Amino acid sequence: MPLENLSIDDSLLEIAPAHVSDAQACEILERHYGLSGRLEKLGGERDLNFRVMLDDGTSRLFKLSHPLENPDVVDFHNQAMRRIELRDPDLPVQRVQRSLTGEYATAAEVDGQRMLARLLSFVDGIPLHKVESTTTAFRKVIGQSLARLDLALEGFNHPAAGHALLWDMQHAEHLRPLLVHIEDREGRSIVERSLDQFETLVLPRLSRLRKQVIHNDMNPHNIIVDAENPDILRNILDFGDMVYAPLVNEVAVAASYHLGQRGDVLDPALDVIASYHQLNPLTDEELTLLPELLSTRLALALCINSWRAQLHPDNRAYIHRNSQRAWANIKAMSALSRSEIEDRISLACVRTIKA
Repeated sequence: MPLENLSIDDSLLEIAPAHVSDAQACEILERHYGLSGRLEKLGGERDLNFRVMLDDGTSRLFKLSHPLENPDVVDFHNQAMRRIELRDPDLPVQRVQRSLTGEYATAAEVDGQRMLARLLSFVDGIPLHKVESTTTAFRKVIGQSLARLDLALEGFNHPAAGHALLWDMQHAEHLRPLLVHIEDREGRSIVERSLDQFETLVLPRLSRLRKQVIHNDMNPHNIIVDAENPDILRNILDFGDMVYAPLVNEVAVAASYHLGQRGDVLDPALDVIASYHQLNPLTDEELTLLPELLSTRLALALCINSWRAQLHPDNRAYIHRNSQRAWANIKAMSALSRSEIEDRISLACVRTIKA
């Protein structure tokens, strides 16, 4: 089902990624970057992603953009990574590398499919989603690292920074047509209530909130940790969902992935929120909106993933990689009063500042 009546371009999510063989990807890599090696195909929502294992034992990430991707948006991603590298060079964030002709993105064509090729750094480690549980100390590292990332991006602008993206929570009210793809009736009702609360409590205040370019997808698949010591952050990946949006959305997105699976649903997320606030303080109004924004992110993910899994059944496992957790979290959050959530967020942030 297409997203009718939406001004947001959803075509990148409706249409499958390009079809490129390993041999064709290798040819593009060697022609534009002078590299050869063994390729391992990785998951991806819009782009084709390959890990390139070079003869010297190091690896790179080779990306081929979706044929419909706007080149200006790709440049937006590249320039943001370069900005972070310049302003906070010690922050472990993915780096974009130049081609043989000095470009950060180079045009390529395979079987009539036009796309952009990019080469990025690849850091050994394991994605956080493979770690059984996170510690308080590491959740604080996540919050502090994300705060540093946003401070590095503060004041950054680009002609494509305002592009519309379905994964941008400030457009959450447009996702109601996707509710029909959520098969569980009880779950659909919870998601619908979350969208109602967004429209009632958040949407009228959006124009007053601070905005800047944010990463917008600090999920456990995009966080690489040390294989021997998962409390060590090795890399932050994937700027593909980056947008110009309310700064507090950044915190809500990240914290939503650290809501508890057992016991207290809110407690682990408070570590991320409070540690971010300690380094890059949120305003009282931003903190007040976090209860709704946490639920909105979960609702947004469940709507989009249910829709896309029906569009692309062959990619269903990747699309639904976070859905089980999201369902557990949104149901647990719906059982709490918003005043309790707001009070606990406020108390955690006050304690962190005093500490």
